[in-house]
Amino acid sequence: MKKPGKIVEGVYLVGGQGLTDMRDCCVYLVDGGTELALIDAGLGYSCGDILDNIKKLGFDTSLIKYVIATHGHIDHIGGLSYFQSLGAKVVGHALELDAISKGMAHLTAESYYGVNYQPVSVDLVLSGEMQDVAVGNLTLHCLFTPGHTPGGISPYVDLDGCRVLFGQDIHGPFNASWGSDLEKWEISMKKLIDLKADILCEGHFGIYQPAARVRQYIEHYLDQYA
Repeated sequence: MKKPGKIVEGVYLVGGQGLTDMRDCCVYLVDGGTELALIDAGLGYSCGDILDNIKKLGFDTSLIKYVIATHGHIDHIGGLSYFQSLGAKVVGHALELDAISKGMAHLTAESYYGVNYQPVSVDLVLSGEMQDVAVGNLTLHCLFTPGHTPGGISPYVDLDGCRVLFGQDIHGPFNASWGSDLEKWEISMKKLIDLKADILCEGHFGIYQPAARVRQYIEHYLDQYA
């Protein structure tokens, strides 16, 4: 099994990608100094491993203030209840509450994984086109990017001139039962291109950099689904 690692100072890979259960999405840690945030929580079976990975990087897990749910599929939200029980606040968009808080099975896509999702309350409900979440001395800009699901968000953070984008599930897939909308997704992808991110932390396929490769990655899927 791989070791957790630094992507850039302040951003780390702590779950998925051979680090935890193969069904987990990529789970990222953002270090704001006095506070930490997780981007997504995995399927739920590897929460202890995610914590261990954070400790291996030298961080105090009691500083985890937020878990940002990028959307309501179970491979991203299955671990929310665990981290919330440790004191972390769950952050998600209002249009994902039916999945995250109500646990509607057709929205969580739990049947694809053969597991049951444990619904959680969302402590910070995002709305609108953009909302910022302060994590210590950093700011996560949570951009509304519907398409894969109705209330998907793509957080990004600026670190010493380097823009890091957490673009979970840019690649899809799409299913009407989840509320997927390819037209909205196309608009969302163009918003992500306009961010001109230097590093893309993707939801299942890992890290893409520099900026030209980030753009190429997003454009590849725009072309594929055109």
